[in-house]
Amino acid sequence: AMAGWGWARAVRGLLLDVSGVLYDSGADGGVPIAGSAEAVRRIKASGLKLHLCTNETQATREHFVRKLRAMGFDVSVAEVTAPAPAACRLLKERGLRPHLLVHDDLVPEFAEIDKTNPNCVVLGDAAENFTYANLNKAFRLLIGMEKPVLISLGKGRYYKETDGLKLDVGAYMKALEYACDVQAEVVGKPAKRFFESALAELGVPPEQAIMIGDDIVNDVGGAQQCGMRALQVRTGKYRPSDENHPEVKPDAYVNNLAEAVDIILQQL
Repeated sequence: AMAGWGWARAVRGLLLDVSGVLYDSGADGGVPIAGSAEAVRRIKASGLKLHLCTNETQATREHFVRKLRAMGFDVSVAEVTAPAPAACRLLKERGLRPHLLVHDDLVPEFAEIDKTNPNCVVLGDAAENFTYANLNKAFRLLIGMEKPVLISLGKGRYYKETDGLKLDVGAYMKALEYACDVQAEVVGKPAKRFFESALAELGVPPEQAIMIGDDIVNDVGGAQQCGMRALQVRTGKYRPSDENHPEVKPDAYVNNLAEAVDIILQQL
């Protein structure tokens, strides 16, 4: 496994995906992946910088970090780049007033944003809120706009919870794109701007950063397009078929975050 890891010597910071790398989410709040809390502690002790780059949109960052801390992860809100705050910046810049089709727990992230008389739709991982009625309401708003604007907080196809795989926001994004003949603007991974802002917060140039994720397209592919190295963990939503992906080839496969950290720290 060690052969060909020489490039890891230049590393100064790690970007970590959260769901499927640190823990598997679930109705019970979720379950930490074995060794990952310890791996986060070891990264910090080594002097490497660490930042979480997540497409998580089922909770505010505060709530999300509280949950991670309760699982034993030493992380703070300042170490998290997430789609909702990035979307808020974009909405303010462009004077957009969103109709939100998001998880109830995410709504506080949009507290400062004017939502009267909406001129765009913001789509997040709404989970149980993805009812026919709610999707149809978003559809009617979009189709009624002269220039429909659909903003999606990610484009994942599915993710893994403790009881199995779950449809993600990307599936519903595609439904609205198709129905309204519109192209969604994605805020979150794999959007280049999103990775760039995570790198800026990490304070490390792309060639000195490694992204570690379980999503071959959004984590690995997205990071590589920004000039980062990227590792695929065999946890979370990983499936053996990912290893034959026609476009994306990770810089390495690791069984889990703990193994990745072992190998990276041996290179330093």
